[in-house]
Amino acid sequence: MKKKVIVFGATGNLGAYTSVHLNDLGYDVHAVGFRESDNGFFESKGMKYYSVNITNKEDFKILPDDIYTVVHLAGELPSRYTYSPSKLVSTIIEGTLNVLDYMVGANGKKFVFPQTPFDQYQKHNTSEIIFADTPKTFPLTGDHSVYTIAKNAAVDLIDHYAATYDFLRFHLRFFTIYHYHPNPFHFSNYKKQMMPYRMLMDRASKSLDIEVWGDPSRSKEMVYIKDFTQIVEKCIQSDGPGGMYNVGGRAVSLEEQIDGIIKVFSPKDCPSKKVYKPQNPDPLLAKLDISKTESELGYIQAYSYVDSLIDFKKEMESEPFSLLWGRKEDYIEEETK
Repeated sequence: MKKKVIVFGATGNLGAYTSVHLNDLGYDVHAVGFRESDNGFFESKGMKYYSVNITNKEDFKILPDDIYTVVHLAGELPSRYTYSPSKLVSTIIEGTLNVLDYMVGANGKKFVFPQTPFDQYQKHNTSEIIFADTPKTFPLTGDHSVYTIAKNAAVDLIDHYAATYDFLRFHLRFFTIYHYHPNPFHFSNYKKQMMPYRMLMDRASKSLDIEVWGDPSRSKEMVYIKDFTQIVEKCIQSDGPGGMYNVGGRAVSLEEQIDGIIKVFSPKDCPSKKVYKPQNPDPLLAKLDISKTESELGYIQAYSYVDSLIDFKKEMESEPFSLLWGRKEDYIEEETK
């Protein structure tokens, strides 16, 4: 019998890719999202879709019993909506508590949950490596503060339930997971704007100059969505011990990031030119140690940075999730505002 996996947040960016990947591997995937309708997307892939508000315990009654794993990717993000602390607290803390109660009642054996790297905020923009089990140090101000507080509380709740009810839990800490979505916008510091890497891709495709801000040698983690889904797969297959795992790979410098985007997205006969702006702010500097992820989960990064850009471009052209998310044309009006 196929192992039953429940993916919460299945209509979101990570959830949709994860659901499809696990379904392709042969798991009995049940997709759960906040949206009333998935436009028939999951049924077209052989999966059942459930509309559930995770802050409402009554909604969980429609979900199946006797499950194997919960992949809990639901909850509000500060980058995806106008800032609302109450939504962060209710969906991340109360929502996670409800998901945990459902899992225990459905005899689940494993729980996978994403953790924010802002729990290690004091190590950002330093040369210090972030290890999986480094104690939390997080900001008390800024647009990610309530989000981080809520995520930390959710991690503690999961650990408590895992110890009490004897199941394996896997927390996955990561910076940005790069993937194609037709909507190139997000919220940063309370303002809506195009995501920086999408803006660079757009400029490269139009042969426009690309500014290189600050120190171009500073590097950060560049993880592609299909490496992320591989790690979720490894968690489901793992016999433990579980705990916190960093999702990362080879750190890529700003110079390498921009060179790769120009190589893949610019016309060959008229590539974008780089314009250096050393007086502008430096890019993020961060490095996650993934030795625990490699040794305990058997993770091997499959996509190099350039390979991920090539696949990203293919997804941009084919739009495999258009039935669920729409197409890039649906967001052009926002782009021109």
